[in-house]
Amino acid sequence: MWKKCQTDTLSLKYAKKCMTEVSVINSRESAEEKTRSGKKRTRNGVTTTDLIFSAYVSINAEVFPKVLALHVPKGSKVADVTFGKGIFWTKVPKDHYDLFPSDIKSGTDCRNLPYVDGSIDCVVLDPPYMEGFYRRKGTELAGSGTHQSFRSTYSNGEHTSTGPLKYHRQVVSFYVDAGKEAYRVLKTDGIFIVKCQDEVSSNTQNLTHVELIGKYESQGFYTKDLFVVVRSNKPSISRVIKQEHARKNHSYFLVFKKKER
Repeated sequence: MWKKCQTDTLSLKYAKKCMTEVSVINSRESAEEKTRSGKKRTRNGVTTTDLIFSAYVSINAEVFPKVLALHVPKGSKVADVTFGKGIFWTKVPKDHYDLFPSDIKSGTDCRNLPYVDGSIDCVVLDPPYMEGFYRRKGTELAGSGTHQSFRSTYSNGEHTSTGPLKYHRQVVSFYVDAGKEAYRVLKTDGIFIVKCQDEVSSNTQNLTHVELIGKYESQGFYTKDLFVVVRSNKPSISRVIKQEHARKNHSYFLVFKKKER
């Protein structure tokens, strides 16, 4: 019928007749649906701009509570396995979650956690995401000079062992191994929150967040959400001769859900 209505050869009178018939059919179907349900269909909810968004010009301590609020119910058992100085948690009320903090400085490797299988509701992972923290000698680690505070926050000042791998592959390997352990200790439908940043290593662009999504999904995780955190200040670098890549001024919170294999 619609095909006939849309042809240029039909008269305006016939076209109007088609429209009338379609309108009657739609009204009849709507009435039948109302009769079946016994009540008129209504849309719930309210119009609002008070929402959690996917990108913020902010700091980790401001964005992390929003990630938790959207994806981790209050009262959940949360294992922050790279707790460090607890920067993520500075704006999270202490009574909201049952927090289990640990890191390499406290003697707990996030690749070998002291929890039984399927016992944790949420795992938070924020390891060193620069290949400079995986160099074989402690004297060659990134984070010297003006970046010393960065090293003290994200590293224990020692080489992070990932076997024979080098450079960016070391970074990804560490994340992958930590993800396997997170999958083990998480309950089904448990949440895995991962902080990461893309990097240029050996003059090669590495989209770390894309790599990790592929790796974790192959382990049995579902990629549920992604948050972008953009620095409010401008990063700088010394001794630039020619810039080859855009300077990274953003990082990610990736949110995964454990699925049954």
